[in-house]
Amino acid sequence: MVTKYIIVVGGVISGVGKGVATASIARMMQERGFEVSVIKIDPYINCDAGTLRPTEHGEVWVTDDGGEIDQDLGNYERFLGKSFSKNNNITTGQIYRSLIEKERKGDFLGETVQFIPHVPNEIKRRIKKVSDGNDIVLIEIGGTVGDYENVPFLFAMKSLENEIGSDNICYLLVTYLPIPSHIEEMKSKPTQIAVKLLRENGIQPDFILCRGKKRLDEIRKKKLELYANIKSENIISMPDVMGIGTSNTLYIIPLDLEKEGLGDKILNRLKLEERKKPDWRDWENAVQKILVPEKVIRVAMVGKYLDIGDYQLTDSYISVNEALKHAAAKNNCKVEIEWIDSKEFENDLMGVEKLKWFNGLIVPGGFGSSGVEGKIKAIQFARENNIPYLGLCFGLQLAVVEFARNKCGLLDAHTTEINCSTLNPVIDILPEQKNINEKGGTMRLGAYMAMVKDGTRVYDLYGGNEVLESGEQAHKPLEVYERHRHRYEVNPDYHKCLVDNGMILSGLSSDGRLVEFIELPNHKFFIATQAHPEFKSSLLKPAPLFDGFVRACLE
Repeated sequence: MVTKYIIVVGGVISGVGKGVATASIARMMQERGFEVSVIKIDPYINCDAGTLRPTEHGEVWVTDDGGEIDQDLGNYERFLGKSFSKNNNITTGQIYRSLIEKERKGDFLGETVQFIPHVPNEIKRRIKKVSDGNDIVLIEIGGTVGDYENVPFLFAMKSLENEIGSDNICYLLVTYLPIPSHIEEMKSKPTQIAVKLLRENGIQPDFILCRGKKRLDEIRKKKLELYANIKSENIISMPDVMGIGTSNTLYIIPLDLEKEGLGDKILNRLKLEERKKPDWRDWENAVQKILVPEKVIRVAMVGKYLDIGDYQLTDSYISVNEALKHAAAKNNCKVEIEWIDSKEFENDLMGVEKLKWFNGLIVPGGFGSSGVEGKIKAIQFARENNIPYLGLCFGLQLAVVEFARNKCGLLDAHTTEINCSTLNPVIDILPEQKNINEKGGTMRLGAYMAMVKDGTRVYDLYGGNEVLESGEQAHKPLEVYERHRHRYEVNPDYHKCLVDNGMILSGLSSDGRLVEFIELPNHKFFIATQAHPEFKSSLLKPAPLFDGFVRACLE
């Protein structure tokens, strides 16, 4: 079978929901029995998202093979329940770096290296590499059709269409229809302009997904049909997610698009027949639990990547947020998250007392010194007041610092990332990292294995307490693979001191050198990990640590 392609482009503004739309359509194709892959194209000149500011670009997603990717890849994995490679992300920087390296090595044998054909050919080569073994590949092009930097990728898509034939590729425009407050009328003109710009690149959209605060009405649908020369049945309304009461969820989107018949319309356009009937029962059940939960818990998320001008960008922690939703759905409850800037605990000595009104506390990953002492105060409060605590990456490192200071008596204990002259560097940089000057792609990245100790809470959460046919517990060694993104580790010189004072190092690297999981006994739930388990959580398979954390919050 020839691989079929669905190209998703954006019009009017970025951040309109192309990633979720792409993920939803991918799931719809998967439910019909097809092998599906997804590619995210980012037109920026960065080679990856690793050096981008979270408050501007959102979370950096990490793949098993160590890629630092745009957060949309996280939506793809969460919706499809499968892992992707760093090859599923293409940036302008990657394209030009590859071409320049080849030119310097003489691979072009004297050719003049030019935009056409070399840039589109390199884009197509990377797409075809990912396409191998897949029936359908969705390609999301970041930004909007009017962006200068998108021109190479739109040109490459048209070139790909010329190679494989128009029956094997379709184009889907995700656009926004604003409702200006001074007239309270939905305006279609920005979408008309987006269609015009797309046509200037030789592309006629087959489908338009119309985003907006309200559903698209028939008047505007007819206007778009006339202007864009697209049948009104292929102009799909995709309003903001509206749940029940205060509950809503992105996971309802594929169900809504199914009601619009989009899945079948796409198959018809690509001349495909479904291999099996879609079965959404488990998905619908999970969505229903999110929309109509039996209980509510409140969780404090103490972070730092929140402020951007006069606004807050909680997308910096979107995977943590989604992992909580997955665990909440499994446990039939709703998680109300309050985002707290840790700097407020530094400015107000008694501010940390507000944490007693929450069912649990999470300190997610982060870099730099801003707000660190506030996070340490929050962790201490959770430990001393028996409040469920989950620490992720930096959240583990600061939990170790807090414990070393207040339980081990090492009052100046710190991480050398913040204080390089501390006499007790309980958290220190890896020796092999010390001589690295470049920032991009140089951390401990991707999936690493941890050996988890029998008898620990982490062991139980990851299913190590397997029961044999004889009825006895297996007590077998448990290998756990989670994704990492960090440079600093728990200093091996302090392992014994931490253990002697009551901390359990529940998961270590195979050589015993690196701490992967810690926990405290006689506490409702106090677990931290050097990894980012949120990157492997999905709606139908929540991350074990988040599942355990939510259950502890419910108790």
